[in-house]
Amino acid sequence: EVQLVESGGGSVQAGGSLRLSCTASGFTFDDSEMGWYRQAPGNECGLVSTISSDGSTYYVDSVKGRFTISQDNAKNTVYLQMNSLKPEDPAVYYCAAGTGGTLLLTIPCFGELFAYWGQGTQVTVSS
Repeated sequence: EVQLVESGGGSVQAGGSLRLSCTASGFTFDDSEMGWYRQAPGNECGLVSTISSDGSTYYVDSVKGRFTISQDNAKNTVYLQMNSLKPEDPAVYYCAAGTGGTLLLTIPCFGELFAYWGQGTQVTVSS
């Protein structure tokens, strides 16, 4: 069974930091592109960051310079280090995996063709 299990969410003050983790099982992690999406109440789901099997990364403009994505293939885990958190960052953050060479940039939130999705972890920011 394919599983993507997120952890590390919580509540922090504006300007603080969190690190999200996503541990994968049930598929080939090493040749999959991994990424993070987020969705806040009243807002559409959007892609935050991706990391490919070759280590190349992508970040949405609003998080560049603040968030860092990384992966540990030995642990089948992808991380999202979030620094300098802002009031607009709170959301449920979802881990995703693109399979068969699929780039997450090409698929919609929760799309099931060549993609797997976690259950999400809540991030809140207080001012």
